Amino acid sequence: MTENDTLARYSDWAFESAFAVLVLALVLLVAEYATHRADVVAERERELVAAGRRAASDTVERTAGPGRVEEAPKRALSERVGNMGRALVVVVAGLQVASIVLRGLATERFPLGNMYEFVAMACTAAVIFGLIVLRKPAYRTMWVYLLVPVLILMFLAATVLYADAAPVVPALRSFWLPIHVTIISVGSGIFLVSGVASLLFLLRIRFPRGEERSGVFAALAERLPDAQTLDRLAYRTTIIGFPLFGAGIILGAIWAEAAWGRFWGWDPKETVSFITWVVYAAYLHARATSGWRNTRAAWINVAGFIAMLFNLFIINMVVSGLHSYAGLN
Repeated sequence: MTENDTLARYSDWAFESAFAVLVLALVLLVAEYATHRADVVAERERELVAAGRRAASDTVERTAGPGRVEEAPKRALSERVGNMGRALVVVVAGLQVASIVLRGLATERFPLGNMYEFVAMACTAAVIFGLIVLRKPAYRTMWVYLLVPVLILMFLAATVLYADAAPVVPALRSFWLPIHVTIISVGSGIFLVSGVASLLFLLRIRFPRGEERSGVFAALAERLPDAQTLDRLAYRTTIIGFPLFGAGIILGAIWAEAAWGRFWGWDPKETVSFITWVVYAAYLHARATSGWRNTRAAWINVAGFIAMLFNLFIINMVVSGLHSYAGLN
């Protein structure tokens, strides 16, 4: 295989641009939080003024006939800032997809041959899936919490995990690569959304709406959706990611039989992937079991998310095995 240095450079620029736009989007979404209190006060003042105007208008209409129609109220500053931030998230998704496509064209292979490319794909899946499931107004405040781990993962991908565009190692030169690894990376991105939802659910349970409390965490929880909404989001998201991740493991076993002559060999990567899948299965079971639906089930989901991160970083970077092809020096 050959490498196109120009396309590889364009791919890196697209990834770096996505990171820069993501930072700007996060700043705007954080600003939405910061301006929320001021907008609440302003909205109350507008309601009082509007009530006074309606009373005056009623008096005028009784004496001099119908008055003029009032202008529609302007959107709150926090809403406008948040809409700009969410619009930039769409730009981020486009740049991420462009980076992946250009990397594939540069190397003339499917762009999932090392940890840099895997993390880039997982972050792209998380952002695109977030655009789908967080489009309702009730979920929009969750974008800040979803973009923070995506931003961290993209930073690690561009620094610690970065690998130059190059052919894959011989073990990955198979038609199973785009099937197995794509499913696993997309499932990981979906689990990222689920893990964030469960963490926010635990935060909301700790600081329920309507209670006046001070502190950083209480302030962070102020604009979150209610606990049941977050719990349903985590559950429904896991229902989508769980069969994908399981299918990825099964397809990986089929690939292992074709490449190494056995379906399962308890390689560290295989073992931890199976453990992660079992933890998520336990979460789904606990979520459907009376007495485990609240914080216990959520903690199990968080444990599954931690196991997935452990499998991605510790197993790939520290433990030696048949899956040690992270692309790191």
